[in-house]
Amino acid sequence: MERMRAVVTGASSGIGAATVRGLVATGWDVVAVARRADRLEALAEETGAEAFVADVTSDADVAALAEHVAATGGAHALVNNAGGAKGLASVEDSDLADWSWMFEVNVLGLKRVTSALLPVLRRGAERRGVADIVNVTSIAGHVAYLGGGGYNAAKFAAHAITEVLRLELNGEPIRVIEVAPGMVRTDEFALVRFGGDRERADAVYEGVPEPLVAEDVAGVIVDAIGKPRHVDLDLIVVKPVAQAAPHRLARGRLAVRQGSGA
Repeated sequence: MERMRAVVTGASSGIGAATVRGLVATGWDVVAVARRADRLEALAEETGAEAFVADVTSDADVAALAEHVAATGGAHALVNNAGGAKGLASVEDSDLADWSWMFEVNVLGLKRVTSALLPVLRRGAERRGVADIVNVTSIAGHVAYLGGGGYNAAKFAAHAITEVLRLELNGEPIRVIEVAPGMVRTDEFALVRFGGDRERADAVYEGVPEPLVAEDVAGVIVDAIGKPRHVDLDLIVVKPVAQAAPHRLARGRLAVRQGSGA
């Protein structure tokens, strides 16, 4: 039986690295894609995944990725995980360069990789009976919040692309799955958002009982692409219990309220 093969972008840390580990653990071959060669090589040595150094904002890099995947066995799933946020400033005061970076990575990178790999995924679908495109967005792409600005705009766009792509591919055996996480505590997301300011990054999670970790989201992704081929999980929103919405977050111990009529 042919082994299943997945391509995972943003694989050098966080949700991407956890997804690589999760897929390999369930029997998938994985091409792990990111910019940082040293981290990819360490992940490849740990998991047996294949490392491919590429920047999703580069046409040449993505074209080389697609050519390599096609020439070395193809692919049956694509996980578009590369992304990130910068800043919490208002729309008025935020830095346009931060917005450009967020759109390049979260929106244009997703489009670029998807366009390049769709022909490869179609061939994989013919052999497997189905192929998967998983776009990792955010609840920030569904609900706006103060300070979200450019990140809201980028993730709303990623959500829209996912919705349109599903319409365009209707009639083909290709599932288009959106995974929209809420608060996930990873090593780098908040640190990148605050320009390396560790104190501000740590404050985001302070007092929050059990925020999600990368492995929680990776488990959802692995489960979604492991469903029977006729089952399509269009949109999966995954949040910690402490988070009702981007702007509604409990801090401190979760406890049952007394006298609430329960």
